[in-house]
Amino acid sequence: MKLVAGNSNRALAEAIANYLDTPLTKCVVRRFADMEIFVEIEENVRGEDVFIIQSTSFPANDHLMELLIIIDALRRASARRITAVIPYFGYARQDRKPGPRAPISAKLVANLITEAGADRVLTLDLHAGQIQGFFDIPTDNLYAAPTIVRDIHDHFKLNSVMVVSPDVGGVVRARGLAKRIGASLAIVDKRRERAGESEVMNIIGDVDGRSCILVDDIVDSGGTLCNAAEALLAKGATDVSAYITHGVLSGAAVDRIAASRLKELVITDSIEATDSVRNASNIRVITIAPLIAEAVLRTAQEKSVSSLFH
Repeated sequence: MKLVAGNSNRALAEAIANYLDTPLTKCVVRRFADMEIFVEIEENVRGEDVFIIQSTSFPANDHLMELLIIIDALRRASARRITAVIPYFGYARQDRKPGPRAPISAKLVANLITEAGADRVLTLDLHAGQIQGFFDIPTDNLYAAPTIVRDIHDHFKLNSVMVVSPDVGGVVRARGLAKRIGASLAIVDKRRERAGESEVMNIIGDVDGRSCILVDDIVDSGGTLCNAAEALLAKGATDVSAYITHGVLSGAAVDRIAASRLKELVITDSIEATDSVRNASNIRVITIAPLIAEAVLRTAQEKSVSSLFH
């Protein structure tokens, strides 16, 4: 087994390598003067089972091209099997046509990864489960829920906790977490007027006197979480925290969350934290390196990956 890392999340790749006690394969990923990407694998990978660890996070296009070129380099170096380990799968929010003449970019990216030469994909908390079907190669969608559940057990008194979905679309995810910790479920009913903005309309469920935990897969602008926290506190919640798998946190999101009434935002390291995230007083990062490392090991050993979540 060989582990190759791009530039998107070196810290996570090193943590996975340390967990597996397997050094990262020597690989050069750099830019030419005109910013074209150059890749060179500096170790023999002929006949090897190779895992590329690369989130397609900001800058998404650069990191996606790095992934594609690394896959091509490994294929031409005669790797036996190439698995793209993508902790954060970018373009996942473009998974359908919301209107006429719009692209389905998630499908396009799946095609690019497949055509580049990947034999299988391993990712984490896809924005939409049907994206697995966009790939014509085996795809494992891991869940951060076990890691999140352990952290909730360590930081909350479960008898007063209520899990909250920030929108109707996230009910299945929130219900699954609520079931794992034996908590009740509430739903925020909101109406989004335009991209990047949300307006909270109603709270479905009695949150009075409860410690609320908002659960979602992606936090980008942070507007939805901040508005939801205000609405929950207005309905009598004692405090509001949030557990989100992918901390995209673009633009002024960190400042918005720091100034909000959220007690704490907990994100995983599927996307490498920026300095502003690390310095924010109410944002905390938990690692999913052991989870991904176990999935990588089981894939290499041809063992069940789904049993990680039972």
